[in-house]
Amino acid sequence: MEHVSFLVTAVVITALAFDFTNGFHDTANSMATSIATGALRPKLAVAISAVLNLAGAFLSVAVAKTISGGILDEKAGLKPQIVFAALIGAIVWNLVTWLRGIPSSSSHALYGGLIGATLFAVGTHGVHFDVVMTKIIIPAVASPVVAGVAALAATKIAYRMTRKGDEKVNTRGFKAGQIASAMLVSVAHGTSDGQKTMGVITLTLITAGSLAPGSNPPLWVILAAGLAMALGTYVGGWRIIRTMGTGISEIEPAQGLTAQSAAATVILTSSHMGFGLSTTHVCSGGIMGAGKGRAGGVVHWSTARRMAYAWLLTLPAAGLVGGLGVLLADQGAWGEIALGLIGAGVAATIFVLSRRQKVDAANVVAHEIVPQPAEPSLPAAPTAPVAA
Repeated sequence: MEHVSFLVTAVVITALAFDFTNGFHDTANSMATSIATGALRPKLAVAISAVLNLAGAFLSVAVAKTISGGILDEKAGLKPQIVFAALIGAIVWNLVTWLRGIPSSSSHALYGGLIGATLFAVGTHGVHFDVVMTKIIIPAVASPVVAGVAALAATKIAYRMTRKGDEKVNTRGFKAGQIASAMLVSVAHGTSDGQKTMGVITLTLITAGSLAPGSNPPLWVILAAGLAMALGTYVGGWRIIRTMGTGISEIEPAQGLTAQSAAATVILTSSHMGFGLSTTHVCSGGIMGAGKGRAGGVVHWSTARRMAYAWLLTLPAAGLVGGLGVLLADQGAWGEIALGLIGAGVAATIFVLSRRQKVDAANVVAHEIVPQPAEPSLPAAPTAPVAA
């Protein structure tokens, strides 16, 4: 019993660590365009987003229920080791993609880790593949398309309605609207991604016998998950903010407003229905649509391709790490400790690598990181002419 209690505590701490990485990984979803257009200063933007992410975590538990009692069969012999391994897989994938500045899905990393660990531990009967298809796979494909089309249409309408107006007045108005829409996305992110960690912790408590199957997340779980995500959001995932703010498309305030408004609408609607979609997919789709909605606007398809590759790899990659992790964790206490140390070692290595090329609030809107110039070399001393 003591071993189970220790493992449950370790899983809860690891889940909150994942929530922290989710926060800084997904800050870009709500604030990248506002920072890129100058509507908000970088530090202020992440502070606002952090507060609203926390508020959004209290609005609903529909997505949490999808995780704790939807995609996995609670009666199939699930155990805390499965959740622990899944979280390690999700954290590793989040950190790898953050290091590369790729806006991948934290949500799908978590789903992939859970599905992979469950398949390795108990087999196919432990996964509700119909729920995975209807609430994860289909929304993953449809949501960026819906957000992109909505943002494309809204952008065209916005420019048409304001084409005869004063440019400075239009810009101020769009920036004000962009701030409001960014705040709405932050709340929406809290109602969507904030609940996923709540669902994971609730699932762990159910597998340990501390909660009855089908239970809602306790209040302390909601509060802890919301605070962990808010803290991660405040730290700021500057690498991914740069990619989403300037790497996908060069956008203007009007485009930022339409992209964020379309994304917020899709996310809030899906959260209400319990769909476990990726806010990253939705917001990226909105930015692409807004990028093409302006006359002369462009989308950097090379960046979009890199993102698409990461999206396709997220579920299987996190699933494989989670599956291999549960095989190690099943060896007993030493296996669980070893898995935790491996995860911590990977995280530390990625952090050290990230310091080599630092991205922060000071240079997040730059198009590229300019290396420090080398020390100038002294000119060679003139040589005296040699007499013939």
